[in-house]
Amino acid sequence: MEILRNVLLVLHIIGFAGIVGGVLMELPKVKAGASKINGAILHSSWLQLVTGLALVGMAYALGNGDFVNNAKIGAKLIVLVVILVLALVYKRKPSVSAGVLGTIAGLAVLNVIFAVFWH
Repeated sequence: MEILRNVLLVLHIIGFAGIVGGVLMELPKVKAGASKINGAILHSSWLQLVTGLALVGMAYALGNGDFVNNAKIGAKLIVLVVILVLALVYKRKPSVSAGVLGTIAGLAVLNVIFAVFWH
């Protein structure tokens, strides 16, 4: 089970990298009005959601639920849902502003800050 948990954790971290990387790919296109929500942002957001829920579910299933900080997990879930909503709403727009892209990247970094500093 430890191997599965580690695989899920690696995929969760790759999801963060995909969100930030997708934003960084689009930032040079902002001035030309050609930036958009790309697949990296959208699919990585879904990857983070699925793997995050699986990690928490595994902790409870293995009897480690007492060590799960539910407030932290709830806050991270809310932040991720906001990222997903932004990505889904702006996916159909022909162009996305730097503010939206920056908000998505900032929220992804906020989730990492929650993960590292909130025990």
